[in-house]
Amino acid sequence: MLIQVCQSSVKSFVAIAFATFITVFAPLLPAASLTRDAVEAETLRPYAGPTARGVDTSTLSNKLMCGYQGWFNAEGDGAERGWIHWTKRRGSFAPGNAKIDLWPDLSGFAADELFVTGFKHADGRPAQVFSSFKQPTVLRHFEWMRDYGIDGAFVQRFITDLRDPRALRHNNTVLSHCREGANRFGRAYAVMYDLSGLGTNRIQEVIDDWRALRTRMRVTEDPAYLRHRGRPLVAVWGVGFNDGRRYTLDECRRLVEFLKADGCSVMLGVPTGFRELNRDAVKETALHEVIKLADVASPWTVGRYNSPEQAKRHGEKTWRADIAWCAERKLDFLPVAFPGFSWFNMFGKQFDAIPRLKGEFLWSQLIAAKRAGANMIYVAMFDEVDEGTAIFKCANDVPAGDGVKFLGYEGLPSDYYLKLTGAAAKLLRRELPITETIPALRPESF
Repeated sequence: MLIQVCQSSVKSFVAIAFATFITVFAPLLPAASLTRDAVEAETLRPYAGPTARGVDTSTLSNKLMCGYQGWFNAEGDGAERGWIHWTKRRGSFAPGNAKIDLWPDLSGFAADELFVTGFKHADGRPAQVFSSFKQPTVLRHFEWMRDYGIDGAFVQRFITDLRDPRALRHNNTVLSHCREGANRFGRAYAVMYDLSGLGTNRIQEVIDDWRALRTRMRVTEDPAYLRHRGRPLVAVWGVGFNDGRRYTLDECRRLVEFLKADGCSVMLGVPTGFRELNRDAVKETALHEVIKLADVASPWTVGRYNSPEQAKRHGEKTWRADIAWCAERKLDFLPVAFPGFSWFNMFGKQFDAIPRLKGEFLWSQLIAAKRAGANMIYVAMFDEVDEGTAIFKCANDVPAGDGVKFLGYEGLPSDYYLKLTGAAAKLLRRELPITETIPALRPESF
C-alpha cells in the first residue's frame, strides 16, 4: 500500500509539473518542437471560471444562434501561424494578398488586440485587424452577443486542421475562449464540426476529438453548453453535399450513431436540396436515413438565393415543405439566414455578389423563416469577413489605394447587423410583430 501511495504521489507531482511547464513554456517553444501531446496538456482542461445567468441553455428552441468561425490569426499573436484567413497565401497581409471583403471595426479594442497590416486608410493611417487567438477579443465578441440579444454561437471546429499541433492549439484555444465568453456573458455555445475537406476513412478522428473534448475538456458539463431534447447538442456540418467530398454517407452515419450512443443530440448541416435529393444534394436515399438518425436538420442556404423576393419564395416553397417533412420524422428544423455575400478578394469573382440592401436581404429571410413555421434560426456568420457574411462590427472606413477594394457597411453604423440580428431573436420569440418592414433599431431596445 505504501508503495502504491508513493507511486501515485510521484505521478501526481510529475503530471502537475508537466502541465505547469506546458502552460508556461509551450507557447515559447519553436513551432517544430510543439507536439500534439503538449498541446492537449495545455488546452484540454475543464472550465473553472465564473458563470452568469442568461439565456436558457436547455434547448435550441426559440434560439437565434450565430456561427463563430474563430479562424483568424495574425503575425505576432502567439499562435506561430502567421497570417491565417486574412490572406490568400503565405506572406504578409498587404495589397495583392487579401482574402477578406469586409474590414472589422476595432473601435475600443485594446492595443494588444491590434495587429498592423500592410494596408492603409485613405488618410494614411495603418490599417489593423484582430486575432481570434487573443482571449480579450473573443470575450468581447461574446459580450456583444449579450449586449445585442443574440443567444449564442455554434463554434466551428475544422477537423482537417487538427492533425497540425499549431492548428490544434489554435482551435482548442479559441474554443476555450468561446466557452469562457459564453459562461461569463450568459450565452449558449455548442461545438459544430465542419467536415469540409475531410478525406476518406477519417471519421474516427472526429470521434476521437469529441471524446477528448468531452472527457478532458468536459465541455458538456459547462452551464453555458447548449442542450436540446435533454442532451448536449453537437452539430455536424457537411452531410450529403454533391460537391465531390471524399467521406461517405456510411461514415457520416457511423459518426451520428456514435454521438447518439454517447448521449448527445445531433444537428446535421445538410444541403438545401436534402428533401428532394436535388440541387446541391447527392441523389442517394441513404442521406434521408442518416438525417432521420439526428435530432435537428439545418439546410445550408448561403448563396442559394440572392434577393428578398427569392428569399420569400424559398420560405414559401422550400422551407415550409422542409419543416413538414422534418415534423413527420420527429426532427426539428433550423433554417440558415445570411446578410449578404461577397468573395471578390478571395477568388476575384463579383464584388458584392449578393448585396445586403441595408439589412433588407437578411430581414426578408428572417421573416420568411418565421412565416414558414421555424422556431429556431441560424445566422451565418458572426465573424465571417472572408465571404462578406459577418454580422459583427465592420467598418465603413476601409483601407484604400490602387488595386485595394473592400466592402463597407453601406454607411450604416458598425453595429447595425448586431442590432438587426438581436431584433430577429425577438421576432423569433414573438416579442416583435411579423412585418416585412425592418423595425426601428433603437439603442434602448438592446
